[in-house]
Amino acid sequence: MGDRDADRLLVERVQAGDKQAFGLLVTKYQRKLARLIGRMVRDQTEVEDIVQDSFIRAYRALPGFRNDSAFYTWLYRIGVNTAKNWLVTHGRKVSATDHMDGEEGDSGGQSELLHDSDTPERLLMTKQIGETVNAAMEALPEDLRTAIMLREIDGLSYEEIAQVMDCPIGTVRSRIFRARDAISARLKPMLDSAPDKRW
Repeated sequence: MGDRDADRLLVERVQAGDKQAFGLLVTKYQRKLARLIGRMVRDQTEVEDIVQDSFIRAYRALPGFRNDSAFYTWLYRIGVNTAKNWLVTHGRKVSATDHMDGEEGDSGGQSELLHDSDTPERLLMTKQIGETVNAAMEALPEDLRTAIMLREIDGLSYEEIAQVMDCPIGTVRSRIFRARDAISARLKPMLDSAPDKRW
């Protein structure tokens, strides 16, 4: 049984009145949702509140959930919208870097890629590239930043991103292309001057 099928069964149990089944969904998706929202909101305490609010909204809306999409894309959409509402209410700007710099950003594979060639120059270059990518992400408009994060960091498909962001799949493709293009433009000068460049 795949994840989507397991979620569907849990959702059906919740819809039948089993509150413990919803607890299992919360346990399964709490960290992922916190990571997603943490990229939009800087304050970790606020992230926890927004995640909790997102699950409350999801629980209240669950009787109307028809399993047309995967539960987690539906939940992500609720989380993104709840975070956007919080940001608008508090007049804050979305942050892309706070949680990418922390321990979870580290687990993205950078440390494993470097274990064979940890020269000071390479480590410095990797750090500078990471900072440049984070700055480029921070500079992106919110819709581009959300799309690229859902694709590259959370690994969602274009169809799932379209559901989360409530827009056509062509718009998702365009946003991801524009985000990649903007990040690439920021990285190009740095990569062109890399000391060990071989191309």
